Amino acid sequence: MQIERLLQQQGFGTRKYCRSLVRNERFSIGGKVIDDPFQEVEPEGLRFNVDGREWPCFTKAVILFNKPAGYECSRKPRHHPGIYTLLPVQFVARDMQSVGRLDEDTTGLLIITDDGQLIHALSSPKRKVEKRYRVGVRHPLDQSQVAALCSGVLLNDDPEPVAALATEIVDPHTLMLTIAEGRYHQVKRMLAAVGNRVETLCRVAVGGLDLPADLPEGGWRWLTAADLEQLWRKST
Repeated sequence: MQIERLLQQQGFGTRKYCRSLVRNERFSIGGKVIDDPFQEVEPEGLRFNVDGREWPCFTKAVILFNKPAGYECSRKPRHHPGIYTLLPVQFVARDMQSVGRLDEDTTGLLIITDDGQLIHALSSPKRKVEKRYRVGVRHPLDQSQVAALCSGVLLNDDPEPVAALATEIVDPHTLMLTIAEGRYHQVKRMLAAVGNRVETLCRVAVGGLDLPADLPEGGWRWLTAADLEQLWRKST
């Protein structure tokens, strides 16, 4: 593949801009500057540098993002900044989007990709991909609340009860909660249904993939093939 075409595919701009980028000696491979935008390269496994920053080449890119509070999972946010302002512009250019959404005040693990098949698979109710949350609540937890969450609670606009897959009381005001659905404000509504109130909410795992302890809020990292395999494992 020609370098200018590869850079365009990876989200670095129009073909004309990518051609100029290379000709201005801003592109290198393995420390060697290449100024011919029409030079052919093999994309598979390629790592290249633009302006001193290394980029891996992905036909479909997948990242894990640690969402901070105060950001909306939208390209057209209404009340708060969008998460995409925290990410490289190349991700926006290649139309990467979040798999589902986290509320403005919810933090934690968010998968962002331009792989439509992966988005569909992770979002499909048939897959029942597990999501684990660390929930901070206003009132002290008790076993009756946990039992109700596990047996199923009725939400206002749902005819069928919704049950947690797993629960664990960490301390009187902290609960680990695992669900497989992704309904609107589901965790908050479930806790409200048992007489409590969510004060803080952080998604700490999707499937078998955990939020890295060393990844700061607002930080991101690439997901490897091994990570994606881990993703499909059960978390409970």
